[in-house]
Amino acid sequence: MTKIQTVTNAIINQGILPLYYNADETVTIEILRSLYKAGIRAVEYTSRGEAALSNFTKMVEVRNSEMQDMLLGIGTIKNIAQAEEYYKAGADFFISPGFVAEVAAFLIPKDLLYSPGCMTPTEIIEAENSGVTFVKLFPGNALGTGFMGAIKDVFPNLKFMPTGGVDTTKESIESWFKAGVSAVGMGSKLVSKELMLAKDYATIENETKKVLEIIQTLK
Repeated sequence: MTKIQTVTNAIINQGILPLYYNADETVTIEILRSLYKAGIRAVEYTSRGEAALSNFTKMVEVRNSEMQDMLLGIGTIKNIAQAEEYYKAGADFFISPGFVAEVAAFLIPKDLLYSPGCMTPTEIIEAENSGVTFVKLFPGNALGTGFMGAIKDVFPNLKFMPTGGVDTTKESIESWFKAGVSAVGMGSKLVSKELMLAKDYATIENETKKVLEIIQTLK
């Protein structure tokens, strides 16, 4: 099986892609452990702060020693320099807020999943023509489930995942799956600033378990 297929299967299997960033290395690692204990096997760390690269490098180290079956993705990739940096750091997959052609050209031939954020049919077509197979609908709250339902039949070979505006409730998750997505991206609704600040890893683990259970009932 290709690496792209392995990552795609892992995300679809769990039905959710948790994403977060924290400037503190220890907090970053403890959240990773909590998500792993909850049953998560693919996670997105967002490159949104100065500590992102060093934190991610540490995540790879901890993953290699404690949780070999965890796939670590990097998000908010906006240019080729970032993609190259995280490729060297050992990222398993890459996610962007928008479609970046040179990032696609760099990663896809290396059999690495690249999931760009798209919000128009034009962007989705451009991504598909570049070899992208997994599209992030972003921002999900602005696009809504109606958009997904309307474009689904035009792109039968693509997998879609909304990020932004997906709640941890059954109603919210179910509405997206009914519209035709393969997974949902979930950031602050799952790993909230409050929980990170309180270092409440047990709640992060329990909330994640609940979401995974909801998704299993919908499959």
